[in-house]
Amino acid sequence: MNLHEYQAKRLFAEHGVPIPQGDVATTPAEAREIARDLGGRVVVKAQVPIGGRGKAGGIKLANTPDEAEERAAEILGMDIKGFTVRKVLIDQQAPGGIDQEIYLAVLIDRAARKAMIMGSAEGGMDIEEVNEKTPEKIFKVHVEPAVGVRGYQSTYLASAMNLPRELWRDFHKIVAGLYECFKADDASLTEINPLVITGEGKLMALDGKMSIDDNSLYRHPRLAEMRDLDEETDAEKEARLSGINFIQLDGNIGCMVNGAGLAMATMDVVKNYGDEYGCGPANFLDIGGGAKAEQVATALRLILSDPKVKAVLINIFGGITRGDIVAEGILEALNQIQPDVPMVVRLAGTNAEEGRAILAEADMETAVTLSDAAQKAVAAARGGASA
Repeated sequence: MNLHEYQAKRLFAEHGVPIPQGDVATTPAEAREIARDLGGRVVVKAQVPIGGRGKAGGIKLANTPDEAEERAAEILGMDIKGFTVRKVLIDQQAPGGIDQEIYLAVLIDRAARKAMIMGSAEGGMDIEEVNEKTPEKIFKVHVEPAVGVRGYQSTYLASAMNLPRELWRDFHKIVAGLYECFKADDASLTEINPLVITGEGKLMALDGKMSIDDNSLYRHPRLAEMRDLDEETDAEKEARLSGINFIQLDGNIGCMVNGAGLAMATMDVVKNYGDEYGCGPANFLDIGGGAKAEQVATALRLILSDPKVKAVLINIFGGITRGDIVAEGILEALNQIQPDVPMVVRLAGTNAEEGRAILAEADMETAVTLSDAAQKAVAAARGGASA
């Protein structure tokens, strides 16, 4: 679950991270009142759970309450990468302006199996761009869960980024606070971009991003209530309520897979064979360990709700679940849904051969290997042309 900027920064502040004064408005008139209370000089920021707001015109300065009202009127209702702006954050401008911008984040390093703190003096930019062009400007340290952030680690980051020495103590408090927020709220990411040195020589988090592990929300009811249902598509809402992991993408081949790792591999292979033809995965969808008819039917509804989908690839690995039972579930689901796009089914594992025979009797396109299945799906999406 991704939080809005204002939600993330308020959680950071609970752990001692300094943030600007501000509040959220849903109308231009509310924006004017908030700006008046803050002294007039504010930043009006679109609240959508995606990056690139500044480039899209979703972040604007205002020097008076009237200007804040005008900027809010311009931003509210905007479409930013498919998200409609329904609220804006009105933040006080950084005292004395901005002298330096820094990037700081805590995230999970799955290879190291630890939390990793990442910092760069190239703040205010997309960190992916910095990593691609100047990776030597990104500095990383790993945190031992039993001991937390140590002073030498924040000192290393501060020194590597050439922060003024008089700010190192405050910087350590921010690093430690960001990590404590990450740990306390079961986050997969806590990010400040930028963390600035203001014209008054103080550190302040001007932006915030936070992703919460959905699997932990049962023990964080307060965080669960922060989910913005307006930012979910109808398909994503249905998936969440059905316990299916589903993320819509930009491609035209729907993917239904059991297991997150296999789903990622399936998407990669589809892109590998389809890229040159303009074909790619339309979604990430993990139906879990089994493939019962009801689950398959729900998953198909989710996939086919996207008008861009021209073909569907079903990739099921049967472990405890038998391939023949999976095949019967798929046919039962197809009878419920009656899809009008071509489908390719790849079964592997227990009783996979029997399952493919059942599907073949029903005139369904089947495949033994993932490569073969992906090529057939690409060909189907192209209208039958050979991939």
